[in-house]
Order: sequence, then C-alpha cells, then structure tokens
Amino acid sequence: MNGVRHVPSLLAYSAEKMRKVGLVDTPNLFCDAYCLEPGQQQAAHRHAVGDKLYYVLAGSGRIRVGAEDHPVAPGDLVCARAGEDHAVRNPGPERLALLVVMAPKPS
Repeated sequence: MNGVRHVPSLLAYSAEKMRKVGLVDTPNLFCDAYCLEPGQQQAAHRHAVGDKLYYVLAGSGRIRVGAEDHPVAPGDLVCARAGEDHAVRNPGPERLALLVVMAPKPS
C-alpha cells in the first residue's frame, strides 16, 4: 500500500459477525480495522509470533489480555504480546471500531 488511506471512510460492519477491513499488508506486518456491532466479539486466541496492538477509534468495548479484562474507549491502546490469550467484545449499545496492528506478521 502506498499513499494515504482515510480509515473512517473505510469502516464497514456486518450483522453476522465482526468484520475485518484490511488496511495495510506487508511482509512484516498487517494493519486492519476491526468493526464490531453491539453483541459481537472476537473469541479468545493467541499467536505464537507477533505482538498485537488494539487502538480504539470509535465506541467502547472490552479487551481481555491474559487474565485482565480492560474497558476501552476512543484513544485507548492495548497490547497483546505473542503467546498471550486475547479477546475483544462489544457489549453495546454502540458500534466499536478498532485499529489493529500486528508485527511481525504471523505466517
């Protein structure tokens, strides 16, 4: 990807499940927008390689890293290091949009 991407104009939601919008994909990292409607979540998982950053663009929600469950709002940044369980959920009532960066990119 070269040039500028206006992230707010690219956000897209799905009634069925959390939607991932690809923004940047290089051999070294990826950057997505995660868009969650109220009640949606990303199940707990972990990555053997790669640290993941979640930056809240809009809405509020909860991000769990390890045993800690964090309430998040616009401007908040959360890091899930490689090997740590992490999950995201939007308890509502508004939409939740996150900028998600992971490096190095998992294979």
